[in-house]
Amino acid sequence: MNFVDYYEALQISPNAEMETIHRVFRLLALRYHPDNPETGDAARFLELKQSYEVLKDSERRSAYDQIYAQQKEQPLAVFGLKDFTEGTEGENNRRMGVLCLLYHQRRVDPEEPGLSVLQLENLMAFPREHLRFTLWFLQEKKHIRFNEKSEYEITGEGTEYVESHSPKHEYLQKLLNSPHNVPPEPVKPSAEPVSAGPIEWNPGIEHPRPGSRPASGQERSASWQNARPVQHRNV
Repeated sequence: MNFVDYYEALQISPNAEMETIHRVFRLLALRYHPDNPETGDAARFLELKQSYEVLKDSERRSAYDQIYAQQKEQPLAVFGLKDFTEGTEGENNRRMGVLCLLYHQRRVDPEEPGLSVLQLENLMAFPREHLRFTLWFLQEKKHIRFNEKSEYEITGEGTEYVESHSPKHEYLQKLLNSPHNVPPEPVKPSAEPVSAGPIEWNPGIEHPRPGSRPASGQERSASWQNARPVQHRNV
């Protein structure tokens, strides 16, 4: 059975608070709800629902997190290809691999954007002795930097380079195209806890009054743009 990254499906960090999980699910579920005439996507909606059902439950999330951690410790198969191991082409591909990993890390977890040498070793299945030249070159080009936590992180110049030089390997492209992390909103002490509750389709379109003309396609589109998710408060 293939492993499914529920955090990536919901576009959140693995460290996301429960309030963030509820809020993000409601927003994305409304966007991909099959009844949404403009952005509805039944398969994406079911994926979101499956992810939410696991992560909203503290016990199921805890069990999932153990599997998630084991998956993240496994070397990525793409780095075992010959393209990454031999000659100058292998070196060029390793550089792109490091940049893609750091690009992904910054997008997924902006508060912790760096990876240590040990983490890069584990993800790429290369000993640090084989990565030193790669990391030195990327630092010289100012594509990465060494931060105060003794980790490497991608720079603005490195980000531009990656985006303008699309990697040829499918998995590296997936790292670049993975969803953004949605940071949690500040918690207001006086606010009551909000539950995600059931997803109700409420596009906010009024029924026509007797004798009124039907709404045009443009007006219906405008009504959908103003739709808001229905909030359910715990009693």
